[in-house]
Amino acid sequence: MTADPQASRARQPGLAAAASRGAAVTLGGQGLRVLVQLLGIVVLARLLEPEDYGLVAIVALIVGFGELFRDFGLSSAAVQATTLSDGQRDNLFWLNTGIGAVLAGLVCALSPLIAIAFDDDRLTLVTIAMSAMFLLNGVSTQYRAMHSRHLRFGKLALSEIGGQVAGVTVGIVLAVLGAGYWALVAQQLTQGLVAQVFLVATNRWLPGWVDRRASVRPFLGYGLPLLGTHLLNYLGRNVDVVVLGARLGVAPVGIYNRAAQLVTMPLLQVQAPSTRVALPILSRLQDDKKRFAEFISFGQVALLTLIGGLFAALFAQAPSVVLVMLGSQWTEAVPVFRVLLVAGFFQAATYATSWVFLAKGLTRSQFVYALATRPVLAGLIVVGSLWGLQGVAMGYAVGTALVWPVALLWIARISDAPAGRMFRNGLRTGLVFSAASALSWLSTVALPADAHALRLVVGVAAVVAAAGLTALVWPTFRRDLRDIAGVRRYFRRGQRRPADRTADDAAEPVTAPAAQTADPAALSSTGAAATDPITTPKAGFDR
Repeated sequence: MTADPQASRARQPGLAAAASRGAAVTLGGQGLRVLVQLLGIVVLARLLEPEDYGLVAIVALIVGFGELFRDFGLSSAAVQATTLSDGQRDNLFWLNTGIGAVLAGLVCALSPLIAIAFDDDRLTLVTIAMSAMFLLNGVSTQYRAMHSRHLRFGKLALSEIGGQVAGVTVGIVLAVLGAGYWALVAQQLTQGLVAQVFLVATNRWLPGWVDRRASVRPFLGYGLPLLGTHLLNYLGRNVDVVVLGARLGVAPVGIYNRAAQLVTMPLLQVQAPSTRVALPILSRLQDDKKRFAEFISFGQVALLTLIGGLFAALFAQAPSVVLVMLGSQWTEAVPVFRVLLVAGFFQAATYATSWVFLAKGLTRSQFVYALATRPVLAGLIVVGSLWGLQGVAMGYAVGTALVWPVALLWIARISDAPAGRMFRNGLRTGLVFSAASALSWLSTVALPADAHALRLVVGVAAVVAAAGLTALVWPTFRRDLRDIAGVRRYFRRGQRRPADRTADDAAEPVTAPAAQTADPAALSSTGAAATDPITTPKAGFDR
């Protein structure tokens, strides 16, 4: 039995309208989160020491690894699935929650061994406290997915902003009172708890008991290879934290963590909303080669243009950025910050390849790809660690630069995604904003070294001017900017004519429970709400 297409269209907005509205809401929400997070970074960096951040970052590495098992790839499985019954949703909830409870107990039991491994007794209690994140994230996963599946991006953003405001407030108050690293622990736990309260309060759903008739085997089949991919990615990109902690102690880890946060924060704020909107749309377009290619190319260009422009200014004015954001005690982070910005751009370039893997259900191939590339990345990081902090960052940057073209070649071999077009997009934006960064640096050479605000304003203006001049002489880049500026018109152009709608489209409105829009972007690489990267080291990097 097929629903009437006309009635379906009358009841629900089109896919294009939903996508453009979702993009606007999520970008607005991310903007508010940026402001709150900036406040937390600026204030807490002046109240706490590198050692405080290093302690929490080491525990975050352990918790993040366990979170991969807690999620088990099930949130992404719900994205790709065509339908999700009430019984399956209840079973997924209890599965995520049960795994979270088991992991919390396991990590508590292992906390003394973690302290011994890093030769710091303080890690025992910090690990026990932060193990509560497993349970919080396990309970919240399906609530986040429910909001995303129904395209309730405003309510999802409300929960994230509310949690972040509460977390930053608690963290700052405790830091002022002299709580040290416990202020950071409390910040993360408060954020997770308050976000969960908002999620439950704004969601018209309470889980039922386990339904033995509703099988989740298809979700496990999708999620298992994705779990393997996430494990390889996580291990590959967090070798640096382990090596630095074991060789140099918690203080260098803290410096590295703050430099990484300045990179991951803008990455998360751009990547999260773009993936939140792109992945469900691409999943519905996976069998329409032309529209899939147009949408993913546009999404990649929009993301790289925003990231490229921002990173160009940050790279050129890195000393002023670090001093303004973190304070004078963090100047050692400047060279590390610059190298990680390069790594961050290449990482952003690979986000679109992850969209291809997930939207087309190619998680097994994604696992093989990760198996082939992550050991190389980890090896480069280990080799780089011989030269200390900057060597670790350089190893990571070289690895991400090498992985990007390999990822494009991989998806070209296994799918009909426009890999060549995606390579040209990345190369074009990279060239444009490399030149813009050079101009930004030159524009402030003659300015006083301590005029940080002036240097930032002039440096940003130089990047904008360079991009504008490039658009005048390079038609392709000019078209990129025009498409980004007219994003809503772009979505409307991409919408199919009524005659092109399939029966499946008509039977499954965008906001129906079966719509495949669960939200991995609202989840960090560990499955937790995308948050301050101290709880998920380099969480904004490879997904």
